[in-house]
Amino acid sequence: RALLVQSLHPGALAGVHDFSAYKDDVLGRLARTIRWIFTVTYGDTAAARAASDRVLRMHERDRGGYTDARGAPRSYSANDPHLLRWVHLAFTDAFLAAERTYGGPVPGGGDWYVAEWAAAGELMGVPDPPRSVAQLRRQLAGYDGELVADARVAEVVALLRDPPLPASQRLGYRILFAGAVATLEPGYRRLLGLEVPSLGPAPLPVRAATRAALAVVRFGLGRTGPTEAAARRRIARLRAGQRPVQPGRGSDAVPDMQKRP
Repeated sequence: RALLVQSLHPGALAGVHDFSAYKDDVLGRLARTIRWIFTVTYGDTAAARAASDRVLRMHERDRGGYTDARGAPRSYSANDPHLLRWVHLAFTDAFLAAERTYGGPVPGGGDWYVAEWAAAGELMGVPDPPRSVAQLRRQLAGYDGELVADARVAEVVALLRDPPLPASQRLGYRILFAGAVATLEPGYRRLLGLEVPSLGPAPLPVRAATRAALAVVRFGLGRTGPTEAAARRRIARLRAGQRPVQPGRGSDAVPDMQKRP
């Protein structure tokens, strides 16, 4: 959902199109994004800062031009705070919408979640990220006149609709993709050229099917993944006044991509 929405801003998409090999390495590109999300979500402060600084350094070289929604040529930098804000807003909105639709009530409420995710925006150089659902909605609306549906967007939609997955995973992915589309605001769906699946005039039970698919995933992964479990143990140690275990030592060492004290 986040990647679909992010693709609608031509400045944000230009950097991905010009400097990323996402078309040749869809899953690898996604894995690198997930690595940052995992580190910021579950890592300690030093790890989150280091991961964000690494992304910003990589963005430094990503500069070029694009055509805006009015047809005028514009230049861009991947570290432009305006573009970084759009990416941050799309992530925050997507995570919140998905949890509310398929997960259940958000602990602390939507405002609490948006305020917590603002920390990730600040690490990425977003000035004054939203700290409530109302602020999130206002800031998203401020981009409406800048969004474009063009051939590049159609290319992203096609890749996200049908990524190079093993045959055994494709049915489950199609259900999850339809579930993501079902959470989109109608205006975004129209720009993306997507519709909620239906059988004639009758909509298909996409949300029920998505919840069933997610239940299968949860059964396989467990309700608490190893990364979250390690983070919770670290927090418990800190609260107890104990020294944290160094990376690679102790029972809660984690794989390199998620390593932290």
